[in-house]
Amino acid sequence: MTLDDIARHGFDPDAPRRVGVAVSGGSDSMATLALLAAHFEVAAVTVDHGLRAEAAEEAAFVGRFCADRCIPHTILRWDGASAEGNLMDAARRARLGLIGAWAGSTGIGHVALGHTADDQAETFLMRLAREAGLEGLSGMRPRFEAEGVTWHRPFLAQTREALRDYLRRQGIAWVDDPSNENERFDRVKARQALGALKSLGVDAQAIAGVTTNLASANAALHRLLMAEVERHVSEQSGDLLIDVAGFSAMEPELQRRLIVAALRWISGADYAPRASKVQTLLAELPRQGDRTLHGCRITTAKGALRITREAQAVADLRVTLEDGAATWDRWEVTGPAMDATEVAALGEAGLRQCPDWRETGLPRASLAASPAIWRGETLVVAPLAGFGIGWQARICRDAFDTWLIRR
Repeated sequence: MTLDDIARHGFDPDAPRRVGVAVSGGSDSMATLALLAAHFEVAAVTVDHGLRAEAAEEAAFVGRFCADRCIPHTILRWDGASAEGNLMDAARRARLGLIGAWAGSTGIGHVALGHTADDQAETFLMRLAREAGLEGLSGMRPRFEAEGVTWHRPFLAQTREALRDYLRRQGIAWVDDPSNENERFDRVKARQALGALKSLGVDAQAIAGVTTNLASANAALHRLLMAEVERHVSEQSGDLLIDVAGFSAMEPELQRRLIVAALRWISGADYAPRASKVQTLLAELPRQGDRTLHGCRITTAKGALRITREAQAVADLRVTLEDGAATWDRWEVTGPAMDATEVAALGEAGLRQCPDWRETGLPRASLAASPAIWRGETLVVAPLAGFGIGWQARICRDAFDTWLIRR
């Protein structure tokens, strides 16, 4: 299949009319834009991260290319200099958030990324160094959903050199990012390791074949997990309830996957907790009692595992209500407009002002972590605790089983 064929069919089964393309100016993203522009109505977006003096000119370079071809182009800016921790990871998160918001504001539901087999191989080696399991070694997904957008990597099985050959034939230039040679980044080290492994026949396409095989095995396990979720997991007012007997009968790997997924869904975290902490939790779960991990509280009682948000994790989160609506943690809170009110956790102080909270059937810990409307130190409404009227609180993310399918 040619690159042109892939561009034409890379979005099946959706076949959207409009496609956003994230374009840095490098060869991979420039080829992705040029190839998709032949078959779709495209709009390009570039994130100027401000980390290098050349970044603004690279964004302008993409803009000139798009202007010559009447392709809409938007430049988004991120202050990368203020990022803390892992810079490359922070940049990735920022790009997804900024581009996702841009796509939503322009009515674009699908965005293409220019990742190649080389990126896949580098990612595989980096995850191998971190002792990743099957999920991690399955590589980057050709398609995933995040930030309200469906993201596509149509050329993930093609090498970078194949895309560059296409650009050369079309007379299309690209820019080279000097950070791709900076050895303090793990991805650059992985790229150099690939060069050393080439004499063994271990190149980008060989590793792409391995990740494809692992992804098939991972998908099979995921289907088994979905069947277990359908049988043994239910939701209750933002909590997840897992039948203990059904959970105990699962294979250990399915137990691990279910707990990790539940913790991520409840907490909203992008990443799973450390493997060692998950294993410790799994060893303790058959025993009655409360445990906390990843901003969640896990309780074993009455034949069920209940996973809820940990009240301490949201104790300092406060959001001002605007026109009777706010998004707080994982909740969307709506009601009549009020002056000088904000959303915060109900907490123990709020529970003491809710005389009928037991009638809700929800545990005290679950309600303590639920959203409430406050005016200063005065509780106004606690929707889940049955205090006050006219307000609603609902989880503002997909149901757990739907989220599992899309992740």
